[in-house]
Amino acid sequence: MFKGLTSFSYAGREVLPLVEGGKGVSASNHQSSGAWAAAGGIGTVSAVNADSYDPEGKIVPQVYGQLTRRERHEQLIRYGIAGGVEQVRRAHEIAGGRGAINVNVLWEMGGAQPILHGILEQTRGLVAGVTCGAGMPYKLSEIVASYGVHYLPIISSGRAFRALWKRAYSKHAEWLGAVVYEDPWLAGGHNGLSNAEDPLKPQDPYPRVRDLRAVMREVGIDDAVPIVMAGGVWRLDEWEHWIDDPDLGAIWFQFGTRPLLTQESPIPEEWKRRLLTLEEGDVLLHKFSPTGFYSSAVRTPFLRSLEARSARQVPFTTAATEEHAFELDVGVRNKRNHWVTRADLLRAREWAGQGYTEALKTPDDTLVFVAPPERDGIRKDQSDCMGCLSHCSFSSWADNEKNSTGRLADPRSFCIQKTLQDIAHGGPVDDNLMFAGHAAFRFKKDPFYSNGFVPTVKQLMERIAVGA
Repeated sequence: MFKGLTSFSYAGREVLPLVEGGKGVSASNHQSSGAWAAAGGIGTVSAVNADSYDPEGKIVPQVYGQLTRRERHEQLIRYGIAGGVEQVRRAHEIAGGRGAINVNVLWEMGGAQPILHGILEQTRGLVAGVTCGAGMPYKLSEIVASYGVHYLPIISSGRAFRALWKRAYSKHAEWLGAVVYEDPWLAGGHNGLSNAEDPLKPQDPYPRVRDLRAVMREVGIDDAVPIVMAGGVWRLDEWEHWIDDPDLGAIWFQFGTRPLLTQESPIPEEWKRRLLTLEEGDVLLHKFSPTGFYSSAVRTPFLRSLEARSARQVPFTTAATEEHAFELDVGVRNKRNHWVTRADLLRAREWAGQGYTEALKTPDDTLVFVAPPERDGIRKDQSDCMGCLSHCSFSSWADNEKNSTGRLADPRSFCIQKTLQDIAHGGPVDDNLMFAGHAAFRFKKDPFYSNGFVPTVKQLMERIAVGA
């Protein structure tokens, strides 16, 4: 029998050690996070392109009519602050003084720092902590501590936390609320796989979390500062041996995928229905994201089209070599400057015969073959860029003085802002990126969800709290 959970003191509040994962671009909002806090946990408002509302309560469409990317980027920041503030205020009202409300920020999102400042400035006393990952957010502790708010860095290894601690976090140690270990092979969304780790060879999270605690002890952090296990957590009775383990210290658990299928979850009904049909292996760990990070998403036709696009790819040189001795005669206008192998020439001709007649250059000296409508869509999305990421491989936008990465835009990627906004607001699931953790297949197998049952957040948390 599951031994149960003990409440903890966090930001002056008594909370259950259950954290809602903050899913960006309107996949978690005030409804889900407020309800999670009201049930005694830590609800998490996503501050990644959060929705704001007009006087009638309707969502304000995030439209960018400005001529330049810089102007569109500044509009994105305004949307981000307005939406984040509105979501926090509404979540706090729903929570009714129970639990706690955190804010989640993607460090690599465009305008992360001014958006975070703007939200915290206008929600003083309402936010307990800020979780932040996707990158190395060195300035997180400085920004958040200046508002008297806890920070909870999201990392995937003890090595990453040590680097953050040495460079910045040690200066604001008293505001470290917890350290979120997000497993790079199990979590949904963007994951922190390093170049030294194999995406096809998952590692057991226990020794990695134990090593993280060892690093935290080494730098003088008390065991009472929790580590939050994030990614792959479904039933707590499967993690019972982690609770009260002296090698791990205080452990909390984060749930990102299961709260997607609740009555308060803001995702559209089609998305919820699709979750109930997933099989094991339907979630793919891939590297198509324009952030450059690996990420996990459901293998929808949209994701399969990206896989197919990258498969239609050949390397080339601009002069003949011993290996690249054949001039490419399809897909490119200037047929004298693209040299390929004989095998690749035959493949390119075959693709052209199938209708993939346009060859687009990538930053890696390869050519990707697409159909004319696909080419036109790629180019339009690139030209419509509003700088939603600090560095975007798809559009070459960078949030720097030149607003450029200095690299060729990569047609193998996609506009992540466009697809996440669309799916979150009712666009077709098959035509968009659908983030989910690798345990999402368990919706179909878990008897709790039999006959299409969709619980309230309160019902879900009551079930989680007893280990099921």
